[in-house]
Amino acid sequence: MAAKPKSAKAEAWVFFDRIVAVAAPGGVHSNPWVKTPDGRLCFEPDYETLTKLLGVPLFLKAGTQSGVPALALDVWLSYELRRAGFTKDEAWPRPVHPRILPAPVAALLKSLPNDLRTGVEERITKLPSIADVTSSSASILGKNYYKQVDVIITDWDTGPELLISTKRMDSSYGKNAPNRIEESYGDAKNLRLRHPLAALGFVFGLRSDILRKEPKTALWLFDLLAKLGREDDAYHATCLVLMEYSDDAGIPDAGEDRHAVGLPEHGLATEAEENVPRSSSNFEVDGEIARFPKVTILEERTPDNLAPSRFLASMVARVLDATPVDVHEEARRRRGSPQEQ
Repeated sequence: MAAKPKSAKAEAWVFFDRIVAVAAPGGVHSNPWVKTPDGRLCFEPDYETLTKLLGVPLFLKAGTQSGVPALALDVWLSYELRRAGFTKDEAWPRPVHPRILPAPVAALLKSLPNDLRTGVEERITKLPSIADVTSSSASILGKNYYKQVDVIITDWDTGPELLISTKRMDSSYGKNAPNRIEESYGDAKNLRLRHPLAALGFVFGLRSDILRKEPKTALWLFDLLAKLGREDDAYHATCLVLMEYSDDAGIPDAGEDRHAVGLPEHGLATEAEENVPRSSSNFEVDGEIARFPKVTILEERTPDNLAPSRFLASMVARVLDATPVDVHEEARRRRGSPQEQ
């Protein structure tokens, strides 16, 4: 029987993993916190890594239904949380397979003798998922229903501490924008009412040609995104990632992202082989990354109240403010030791 071809996600994870590994050599991340000359503390996102991650779905021509375009945002946000001082096992998706690994399981692995740990780790990393143990995605119970959340910090001891939902729109703005906003508002209320202490955020990736093709839709969308972050029972903060790339690099719009269709899964969602990265040499992968289409983040066209820097600072601050000082010590140390700008 012929081997089943790898899916777009399996192909994408190879590039995602290599990009974040190069950005953090040996797992050592740069400190995102800087202090401006006037004494303000700011979170400085790594936009260079973001643009490389956003180039993955363009290079693969991965359509919306593959889930890869939105996944690029998830990978970047998780990477930024690790830059802020949260560990690879705290911030999901993890930078290695499996993407979801509950903290008790990670702690058990660390406590095992070397020979036993090696065998268990090999099993975990070779299987696409293990029911109720590992997965590529996870759903959180809100007030009334389960909701798949794209970027998470959670533990048995604390419960959910950070929940970020991401959506992306590269075309058909007037048709799709109202539905995306309506869905997001309902999801926010559902999660906020059950987890009031969790930092709740929403990130919207938007292709910049909306400013030229549908400027009124853009203004309407920016206004509603900002309002979603001001409601007492909605998101604590919202974010806009305004992406610019050439028409030649466009990705096909085949409808909804697959994980947005159907009833939400309970707990860890077991998915197929598509999420196990293929095996490739770093030399080969680096050569392909060098050929990625160019993506630019339009910081100057992004409203200040939707800026990624403001959003990330707000999310990290909420997590730290809602926990004792002996929890997330590395994240506190990094925020307390900013670089002078």
